[in-house]
Amino acid sequence: MMFGSPRLLAAAAVSSLMLLLAACGGDSGTTRTGSGPSGKPVPGGSLRAVLLSEPRNLDPAILQNNNRSQGLLGNALYGTLLVSDPTTGAVGSDMAKSFTTSDQGNSFELTLRPGLKFSDGTPLDAAAVKYNWDRQKDPKLGGSTLQDAKLIASTKVENTTTLKVTLTQAVPRYGSNVTLSSLNWIASPAALKRGKQPFDAQPVGAGPFKLKSWSRGGTLSLAKNASYWNAPKPYLDGIDITFSPDATQRLNSLQAGGADVSMIEDWSVVAKAKAANLQVSTQPVGGGQFIAFNLARAPFDNLVARQAVSYALDTSAFDLAVNQGHGQPVETLFPKSNPLYNDVSLHTYDKEKAQQLFDQLAAQGKPVSFTFTTFKGSEKIAEALQAQLSPYKNVKVEVKVAEWADTGRILGAHDFDATLAAASFQDPDPALPRAFLSTSPRNSVGISDPQLDAVLKAGSNGTTAASRKTAYETAAQRLAAVVPGIFYTREALVTVASTKVGGVSMYGGGSLLADSLWLDK
Repeated sequence: MMFGSPRLLAAAAVSSLMLLLAACGGDSGTTRTGSGPSGKPVPGGSLRAVLLSEPRNLDPAILQNNNRSQGLLGNALYGTLLVSDPTTGAVGSDMAKSFTTSDQGNSFELTLRPGLKFSDGTPLDAAAVKYNWDRQKDPKLGGSTLQDAKLIASTKVENTTTLKVTLTQAVPRYGSNVTLSSLNWIASPAALKRGKQPFDAQPVGAGPFKLKSWSRGGTLSLAKNASYWNAPKPYLDGIDITFSPDATQRLNSLQAGGADVSMIEDWSVVAKAKAANLQVSTQPVGGGQFIAFNLARAPFDNLVARQAVSYALDTSAFDLAVNQGHGQPVETLFPKSNPLYNDVSLHTYDKEKAQQLFDQLAAQGKPVSFTFTTFKGSEKIAEALQAQLSPYKNVKVEVKVAEWADTGRILGAHDFDATLAAASFQDPDPALPRAFLSTSPRNSVGISDPQLDAVLKAGSNGTTAASRKTAYETAAQRLAAVVPGIFYTREALVTVASTKVGGVSMYGGGSLLADSLWLDK
């Protein structure tokens, strides 16, 4: 894939293939309700953002690049190498001029814009990218992007602006792996080498903002980076970020005028934001959030146990409990508007069959007992699961609540019986192979199914809409048969803002760009 000017869609290395990518996008694009300011961006002012989870530290390798975690913060401090179109998922340029492959995804060439500099004036060059990407492969670092970084076999600096990247396996759309992860954020190698505490006190990136102050448990304040490469951006003088795991509290802050923007992961709260006439920007996706089973250990190394829990779950009632009926329950892998849509049902609710299987396992001395790991702010998902399983005999579920900042570690280390996960996408590649290909480092559920592997690879390498549609229909059938998890709702990739905020723009996993935001004063 190839591309040119900033934030334009990728132009195709093979034009027919890229037209196919555009055709296989998500819904009709980012949907917006409510209105913001019109006209040209107004410079100045400080925006107040309230996010779900405070980071453990500011190392870009640790931050998570998605809607509900630290996407806005990472984009603000470090900028973005690449961006993606929220409608099609096609990858486009930003600090990187291009990211191309000439061998079907076995290797790539990353070309940076000349003259990029970190906020301290030192160069952001190919050597800096190499240092960042190489260090993220170290499991001792505990990075959120370990699984994607491990796909990199080697990196080689060709010149100051060009990095050759060789992968461990062919990943034709590896640019999407970058936009969906913290590989998209590059920090100064010299600053990182000073150590964790000095870096947290003074992180050095090339983003539109610099750290002004951070009061742990309080406010993280950012100030405009006057040397940002893409002038006249950023428009804001600063961003003040606070944190709350409760989506309702975040909405209340917006309604009361105590905040200007937030990301909302709860569909019932999104509905309230729309009713309040706030700006609501939604990035539509296929796939969705799912209850992930760990196939590598008991009880869910047993297919019958997975089937039993799946049959026991009524996703409509689950949506009523979790989202007050405002969610988008997942019935099929793709929404009907997607050209790859097929009518294969991913899940069947059958309480009699569920009890039969629970009894069958108990008779074998294997009653189903597991711990469900949820995350702060999502406790009601665990409560809904407990409530739905409580009428059944021979099944017991306990709940563990973890920090959102620990999701990467928990999934990466397979440290769960069942937990929350997501495989959301505009184009299903790379999201589905990342989640369910047996050789994928991001295969957190531990699935190994040769038939699924074959069709996921066929979907990735397919050059016609018909061949990809056939491949993903079989993929849906295998996911329904093997039950690595229970898809229960389309993921809410939603930004909510007051009516005075302009320039709301997301990419990748709903990650909010910082440099385009502005305030109508």
